[in-house]
Amino acid sequence: MAAKLISLPAKSLPPLLLSSLPRSISSGFPSPSSIRCKISNFAAPAESGLTSKSKLDEEKEELSWESYNNLIQAHCTSGSIDKSIDLLGQMEAQGMYPSILSYSCMIDVLGCHGRTLEADAIFQEMKWLGLRPSQRDYNFLLKGLLRKGQLLLSDKLLVEMSEGGIERDRETYILLLDAYVHGGRLEDTWWVLGEMKKRKFRLDSSVYSKMVRIYRDNGMWKKAMNLVMEMQEKGIVPYRRFYNDLIDSFGKYGEIDEALKLFDKMLSQGVKPDIMTWNSLIRWHCKAGDLKRALGFFSKMQEEGLYPDPKIFLDIVSRLGEQGKWDQIRNIFESMKCRGFGKSGIIYAIIVDIYGQYKSFQDSRKCISALKAEGLQLSASVFCVLANAYAQQGSCEQTIEVLRLMEEEGIEPNLIMLNLLINAFGIAGRYKEAVAIFEQIKETGISPDVITYTTLMKAFIRARKYDQVPIIYKQMEFAGCTPDRKAREILQNALIVLEQRRGRIVS
Repeated sequence: MAAKLISLPAKSLPPLLLSSLPRSISSGFPSPSSIRCKISNFAAPAESGLTSKSKLDEEKEELSWESYNNLIQAHCTSGSIDKSIDLLGQMEAQGMYPSILSYSCMIDVLGCHGRTLEADAIFQEMKWLGLRPSQRDYNFLLKGLLRKGQLLLSDKLLVEMSEGGIERDRETYILLLDAYVHGGRLEDTWWVLGEMKKRKFRLDSSVYSKMVRIYRDNGMWKKAMNLVMEMQEKGIVPYRRFYNDLIDSFGKYGEIDEALKLFDKMLSQGVKPDIMTWNSLIRWHCKAGDLKRALGFFSKMQEEGLYPDPKIFLDIVSRLGEQGKWDQIRNIFESMKCRGFGKSGIIYAIIVDIYGQYKSFQDSRKCISALKAEGLQLSASVFCVLANAYAQQGSCEQTIEVLRLMEEEGIEPNLIMLNLLINAFGIAGRYKEAVAIFEQIKETGISPDVITYTTLMKAFIRARKYDQVPIIYKQMEFAGCTPDRKAREILQNALIVLEQRRGRIVS
């Protein structure tokens, strides 16, 4: 399947390569030979240190069917999916095919890496060979599609499950619940919760935690507190994730004191804070302008031997940068170095340099080279952190370059990365490019989430195209995404400006 190009307006940056999405769920079963072509075309570049050709030839002669399967599964477990695919090609060249367990492992790992095209190709090959995918195999593929925001393809897969007599289990509904909560799809979330209750699936603290998040995002505090009462009535003990979500909820709506009370309660019940707890406390204190307390939590976090998500470190750097405290940024980073942290530290160094005006990593390609030199495992989240750092500066060219580098590493762009690209164009005042990315997201079959629509609305606000904001808001509602408080505030601001303009015209 040919790759597509993002079409940007004239005088914009060169187009960037994006892989097209899997179609085989709805278009019949391809043959193994066509699947091998797909895999060879879309697999990531070969990893360094792969066995030489002569060595591979020896392995072809020496390896048995059992050995091939053991190696494929071992490489999947270690995350070396490209080695597994290479072994798959060797097996098929000798007229052998992997076991159903090997196929399952590859589908799972490919989906987790966002490589849904290849995951679906492997899935279709299983069926072509007469192997009946299990409930777990369907869930593996569903997980990959949902993570990438491919909701339409996910719906088709669910229909295929029903037609094939494959029952949806609790894991299926948990995957759907995760995706709908993350995408801000309130009505879909209610439907999933209703189905789980109807089928008498266990509702534990993690399910309630997800519901709290979607109620939080929609400002439905009464419903969130009703869930807490429902948990108490059922004797469900809140665990750390539930506390984290509630703390994050209070913080998001500026209820910092309530968040701190909950944090104290968490400690009094012997629940140890994890990186998510500290991240929330740091993020929302930064947002509230209480940088002193945020840095205090940052220090306590390090005393526990933890280091913040790079996105949170970015919040601290941004706040200090806004105040021109570049020396303090450097001091914090040097302090972290003295405490000792692993290879992930190079990410913090890059962020410091991007924001600290030290110019060492203003080129994104140098950033990636530095990460590789440190032996850091590149992932979608690493690329998203770097893209976000550039996007917040309005550096569109470097944000796009990060996306290109991501593709060169064989990692398919996800919705988070594309949302960051829309944000970069919006901050730079280039709303036409932001719209082009938005349209490309829809054309490639990825379902925009609340963040996508809200980010595009902000881009129109910055460009003073206030009349476009209500249009995007209606599109968001029509797509089944429930607008959160931020989206409603942006709409309200746009309507006020439009009303003022009409008043001036009338007068």
